[in-house]
Amino acid sequence: MEENSRLEKGYLKMQEVLGESENNANNSLNTIFPDLEKYMVEYVWGEIYTREALDIKFKEIAVIAALTAIGNAQEQLKQHLNGALNVGCTINEIKEILLQMSAFAGFPACINAMNLLRTVLAERMSKGIEDEIGIEPTNEISPMDRYKVGSQVMSELDSGQVELLEKTYNDFSTELVNLVVCGQADITARNNIDKKYREIASISAMTALGTAQSQLKTHINMALNIGVTPEQIKEIMLLMTAFSGFPSAINGMNILMAVLEARKQR
Repeated sequence: MEENSRLEKGYLKMQEVLGESENNANNSLNTIFPDLEKYMVEYVWGEIYTREALDIKFKEIAVIAALTAIGNAQEQLKQHLNGALNVGCTINEIKEILLQMSAFAGFPACINAMNLLRTVLAERMSKGIEDEIGIEPTNEISPMDRYKVGSQVMSELDSGQVELLEKTYNDFSTELVNLVVCGQADITARNNIDKKYREIASISAMTALGTAQSQLKTHINMALNIGVTPEQIKEIMLLMTAFSGFPSAINGMNILMAVLEARKQR
């Protein structure tokens, strides 16, 4: 692809996803370093975002998860919250992804992102944009059933995970096992978002953080178990080159390669 074509395609794709919010990014970069804007548009939007193995809604879910987890890119997260709504994510789908990030990046990151979403929605409403609310979760889980439900959710993703968790930590910290399993009931069992979106978000967040390689391996396996393809996970890693850098993306790709090799040998 010629450089001019990459730049032109990049601007078109950026406008498609970010809409009006992309103007602020362009103006701020133009005042300090126009070459950075050109490189960003060509690479992020003209090269990565125009790839088709992962559809645009998956991409935006991956990006808002990663930016929420990183926690230090609020302006960019605001742009991509707008972008997620622009490409068809419902308000409740985005809320579910941000809620899920409380487990991977902590409650402060989750709360900051949720407050940012509230700001984005208010701004869009003031412009007459009516975003789809989406489906509300309908499953009510009794406090007494949290461990049972959490175990079922984990087993649907990976049949051996609960047993492995109990075997590894029950003698040392039963409390940790309970918190992890019950957390699945509190968050993952909520039934108003596709499980594939949840695993895409988990993989993106852990790749971006770069500090949870064992857990990233587990969630890559879980994603593959529920029908996310290797090609889609590869695209997440390529996407992360733009949002968390090449080292984290390379590490993530290496873990994906190891997971796929191990699955071949089963």
